Amino acid sequence: MITALPHSNSLARRLGRARELLCHTLDQKLTLEQAAREAALTPSHFIRAFKSVFGQTPQQMRIDARIDLAKRLLILDSMSVTDVCAAAGFASLGTFSHVFAHRIGSSPSVFRRDARTLAQVPGTLPPKLYPGCFTLMAYWPAGAIFEKRDRADSAKLRPPSQRQL
Repeated sequence: MITALPHSNSLARRLGRARELLCHTLDQKLTLEQAAREAALTPSHFIRAFKSVFGQTPQQMRIDARIDLAKRLLILDSMSVTDVCAAAGFASLGTFSHVFAHRIGSSPSVFRRDARTLAQVPGTLPPKLYPGCFTLMAYWPAGAIFEKRDRADSAKLRPPSQRQL
């Protein structure tokens, strides 16, 4: 069992390198074989291992990274939608618009317009760029996280006979 741990760490490191390659070369063509070679795996084993570690296939992660880059460029840059499409690594404007609308829920130009019309404090991100978990936390009662932690800590301090199950 001890020998499995270094192998797992080694596999995780190799998959991490492949993920970096996938997410940082968005404007370049990258084949599955090239990414699998970075992880020193066969393409089919690479897909299975990648999905088990990261929860999505290499292609899904690459598309998500391209969409995230496109969102940042649409909001923070004055590039045309066509230029954003090319900078994010999409081959055609039609594919980009379709994938963007499917993942985000609006076309790139509507997304840009909506994001730019939101009132912003200088130096902060638009609300559409915040992770969903932060948005949900905004609606929790004040102190809800600390109350839960306090209950857990006080339960640990009680003698075993008085602990609630």
